Amino acid sequence: MTFVANARMYAVTPQVAAAWRELFLWVGQRAGVDLNWIDHAYPAPLGELWSRPDLGCVFMCGFPFARSATPPKLIAAPVPSPARYGSKPVYFTDFVVRATADFRTLEDTFGGRIGYTVEDSQSGFNAPRHHLLRFRSTLRPALYRESIGPLVTPRRVIEAVLEDRIDVGPLDSYVHDLLKKHDPDLISRLRTIATTAATPIPPLVAAPGCDDAVAARLRHALVESGRRPELAKLRDALLLKGFAAVEPGAYAVTIEREQAAIDAGYLQPA
Repeated sequence: MTFVANARMYAVTPQVAAAWRELFLWVGQRAGVDLNWIDHAYPAPLGELWSRPDLGCVFMCGFPFARSATPPKLIAAPVPSPARYGSKPVYFTDFVVRATADFRTLEDTFGGRIGYTVEDSQSGFNAPRHHLLRFRSTLRPALYRESIGPLVTPRRVIEAVLEDRIDVGPLDSYVHDLLKKHDPDLISRLRTIATTAATPIPPLVAAPGCDDAVAARLRHALVESGRRPELAKLRDALLLKGFAAVEPGAYAVTIEREQAAIDAGYLQPA
């Protein structure tokens, strides 16, 4: 059977997409699994991708993964190489503003306009909402005059910030770091004013019906890819230390943080 591979969530430039494709080709060959790379580019909905019965090695946000009635099969999660990840399969949300803006702290943006990606995104919705909970009070239930979305992708969040359609936006930290490396001119126009707590990074998944033996071979190949010297340049391009096996329960924290916001009556970052 042929399975599909996709890295849309972290294929932030054509160069990065090509590196993911090359890495997944190596993983498929090493695992003895026929992996067919597909782009599934924006504006195609990610939900359509994640519901395919032939998923083999596809990035999926941990929030919808945790909410799935029949979740896909976990393969492994990336371990980004920058120091702030602490050699763990985690990530953050960076709150970004225009580099030329007067804001110095997140609190400085209150009363302005905040953006979000989609409501089932951890980095673009759930994490920033949970972070903002600490600043709310009965006297100030809303922090911003306007919440603008869905902007759908991190790239469109960046565009909204730079075009002054929003004052502050959430940016997946791994996306942010990849763009710092591969599109530094773009990122130089942004400034980070706050960062959320860490949560488990989006994993690579296979379809629920994927054979356990196939999933195990893919997992082994991904973990092995972090040690292979011939893949060093790819790891460098992708800011990867390697991959780690992860358990489904690790992503339950996303549901806990969603529930905290619901209990507080804070239904969206606002």
